[in-house]
Amino acid sequence: MTRTDPTTRARSAAHDHATTTAAAPGPSGQARAALWLGVGLALVAGLFLIDWLAPTLFPASLPTRAQDGLTLAISVLIESLPFVALGVVLSIVVQVWVPPGVIERWMPRRAWPRRAVLSLLGMIVPVCECGNVPFARGLLMRGFSVPETLTFLIAAPIVNPIVILTTHQAFGFSDGILVARILGGYAIANLIGWLYSRHPSPDALLTDRFRETCELVIHEPGGKWRRTLAQFVIELRAVMPALIIGSALAGAVQVLIPRDALLAIGSNPALSIVAMMALAMVVSICSNVDAFFALSFASTFTPGSIVAFLLVGPLVDVKMLALMRTTFTWRTLGGIVVVVLLSAFAIGTAVNLLA
Repeated sequence: MTRTDPTTRARSAAHDHATTTAAAPGPSGQARAALWLGVGLALVAGLFLIDWLAPTLFPASLPTRAQDGLTLAISVLIESLPFVALGVVLSIVVQVWVPPGVIERWMPRRAWPRRAVLSLLGMIVPVCECGNVPFARGLLMRGFSVPETLTFLIAAPIVNPIVILTTHQAFGFSDGILVARILGGYAIANLIGWLYSRHPSPDALLTDRFRETCELVIHEPGGKWRRTLAQFVIELRAVMPALIIGSALAGAVQVLIPRDALLAIGSNPALSIVAMMALAMVVSICSNVDAFFALSFASTFTPGSIVAFLLVGPLVDVKMLALMRTTFTWRTLGGIVVVVLLSAFAIGTAVNLLA
């Protein structure tokens, strides 16, 4: 199969989508805002319902838990914001300032080696998972395929040099946690890239709104500085609402799930993996520092469950899913979550058997 020029492919995808959306317009911004407002109200109602049905489930009162949830949400937002900003800047550099063909020239032609190289790109992009989303959007707008971009997006938060250093600082080489995290993240990323490369219509994995953004970027008039400013506004408008919503969900879910329930099953080889994967999806800690959070569970939970936590958190926590939703459909995200959870469970089980 001949490989089309990346810019031509991006333009073609945007043009095809323009025709599709003209025939079947998506939900309005007001409808999306109403949906998320409904989700927020449902979470608040859930707090009151749990407090009414099971008043002894939580030791703290409802106002205290609400304040804790707000504090946790703000801390997740503040922790993520610098990396999102850096990711947006890097995305603009890739889209506007790097001449066409410079990146592509160094990439292998064949699909497998190309994805393998892209999954290592995170080693020279020192941002956490939040910043990788706008950077991945820049790769898509530049013309990289969806499977190629997914391979980068999944691997980057784990092969990031800062993540490798902090994981080594926390665990060293004990129980193979560091090695299992690096190799496991790399393997999961390439597995997802391969699976989605088999999709008959990869462009269908992208949201309508993102493809509309592609068309806006392609037809943006003016010089590079004008395009830079326009793209900066577009990217911030796309990722900031998702980041705020994801941070709020992370804070709310943390106060809704009793930590004692998770700790009670920490010594069971299988249940400890499931518990730590659930915790990883909830707490939404930046991958640059999550190893130190996991270290506090090392004396209670099995090594395999720690590895599962370190694999799942950077890839499919609620904050990351909210950010990826700016680009990928819910069905795509559902497939990614299933693959990541099953793979992390298998890797964690292997680590428990070998430790």
